[in-house]
Amino acid sequence: MPTALVTGATAGLGLEFARQLAARGEAVVLVARTEARLREVAAELAAAYGVATEVLVADLADRADVDRVAERARTVDTVVNNAGFGLRQRFLDNDIAAEEELFQVLCRSVLAICHAAGQGMRERGRGRIINVSSVAGWLTSGTYSAAKSWVTVFSESLSGECAPSGVTVTALCPGFIRTEFHQRAGIGTGSIPDRAWLDARRVVRTCLRDAGKGKVISVPGTLYKAIVLAARLAPRQLVRRSGTGVAKARRG
Repeated sequence: MPTALVTGATAGLGLEFARQLAARGEAVVLVARTEARLREVAAELAAAYGVATEVLVADLADRADVDRVAERARTVDTVVNNAGFGLRQRFLDNDIAAEEELFQVLCRSVLAICHAAGQGMRERGRGRIINVSSVAGWLTSGTYSAAKSWVTVFSESLSGECAPSGVTVTALCPGFIRTEFHQRAGIGTGSIPDRAWLDARRVVRTCLRDAGKGKVISVPGTLYKAIVLAARLAPRQLVRRSGTGVAKARRG
């Protein structure tokens, strides 16, 4: 039975990835910080899909925890780096510890997990890595945008390195998704029009289809495809003007 490891697996996109991968018959290794919720999800997936489940409690802002997750990732067939982190203050108004924590979760953990998983997959000649990035990576909205830009470019680079061995790497770059992420991060969404919101199930379904085709970048939704195209073609001065700051830090 193939095995998938999903970080941030107890809510939002991570939970939906775990469900859809389990529905395909993959055993799942669920990674998050809250053991009780992890065990609830593991029981749900085992009962609904009859797959093996494993719980791995880890805080991806902690290097020792990241190392444990990376070692487990070395042996699996699919890795989904999905753990999130939300900031809503501007960079200079934020505590530097919160900014460093964001960097650890959104960048360093992805780096370490991909390194271990990529080595293991390359040796076996097969495997799939999905890194959840964002349309924000083409914009200039603080360190979140910067981190997601790094995730996208890193995924593109790793894809080229892994391609000869049969391993695929895909960066998922969605826009606004109906999950609890923004609420937990304390980020207001009242001004966002309904048409801008994506459904998590559809986003994951699209990403898994794109990954199966070997696509390196998956952008779900016509609106966000247009936004990415516009951001790529627009003068950087205009893109910078459109950037918005974000405020008080909370874990996503």
